[in-house]
Amino acid sequence: MVKSVIVAYVLWAVGGPLGLHHLYLGRDSHALLWMLTLGGFGIGWVREVTRIPAYVGEANQDADKDRKRHPASIPPPAGPVRFVGQVCVGIYFGTVALIGLNSLSFFYLIVLPLCVGAGVHLVSTVGQQTSDLQKTLTACLITSPIFYGSNLSPLPISLAASFTAAQNRKFKPPQTSGKAQKLGPRLYRLGLAWLAFSAPLGYCIFHNTTATLYYLSDCIAALLDIFWFLPWLRSVLEYILLMPYRILCVLTGGGYYEEAWKKVLEVLLKEYTEREKEALQVLSLKSEASLEEITRSYRELAKTWHPDQNPSKDAEAMFVKIHEAYEILQRWHRPNRFK
Repeated sequence: MVKSVIVAYVLWAVGGPLGLHHLYLGRDSHALLWMLTLGGFGIGWVREVTRIPAYVGEANQDADKDRKRHPASIPPPAGPVRFVGQVCVGIYFGTVALIGLNSLSFFYLIVLPLCVGAGVHLVSTVGQQTSDLQKTLTACLITSPIFYGSNLSPLPISLAASFTAAQNRKFKPPQTSGKAQKLGPRLYRLGLAWLAFSAPLGYCIFHNTTATLYYLSDCIAALLDIFWFLPWLRSVLEYILLMPYRILCVLTGGGYYEEAWKKVLEVLLKEYTEREKEALQVLSLKSEASLEEITRSYRELAKTWHPDQNPSKDAEAMFVKIHEAYEILQRWHRPNRFK
């Protein structure tokens, strides 16, 4: 069936961030990507206002049985937009994995690189081209141990996977076209993919909200600290990262200003996590203890249990435990921990 540009634009306007127009045009990989990223974080959806006629043209060419296929020996042209998208979505998938799946065994060696590779490969399959999934995942698995345990490890893993995917790009064979299949099975597969992506994240957010927000704030701080030598770039990145909060303020009728987002996080993070409760017990403090009281208790206990002052064989282990507890509680009270 011939696709209509007008229908595609209507679906783009009504449900573009959810990929309805891509689903209509048989671009299932693109539709799934838009579902998981809400239209490429909004940027891709806006960019498509000029791309829809080309998408419709591709869909109508795919409907032509006599169309001429690209030679398999000639790879698709490399595009900077696709490469940047691969890196960003790889990082995005890796961050979601860090939030929802980091308690799994061998997370940094297997789970994280596979998730990052899945995000990169999803972008590489958008449109009429794809890449070698096996080589992409191999690059992720090789890179991951180098940055084992780092919160920023999705970035180098995603870069390695994106370079590999770009080097092994190729046109899709005819049988992989989404429009050749019925809508029901396509929606079923897309639904399963969306559920597999969102279920671990949803579970983590609803059952461990405080820890999730802590991780997000730490990632934002670590990312922004990289660009300390370029204040203007740091400000731009901070503005982009806080865009979801700004949109929420607009939708709810509230205002936003420089310190508002930190105050929101302060309210959400007013409860101690289990780890922080244990730290309070180590320092013999109550939950309402101030930073001054925490520091005072730490100094007294550190002096008591310092290995040079305490001959007990358990002194060194207890001293380390006291120091770790102090660092945990100090971070909770640090006013600029979200910067």
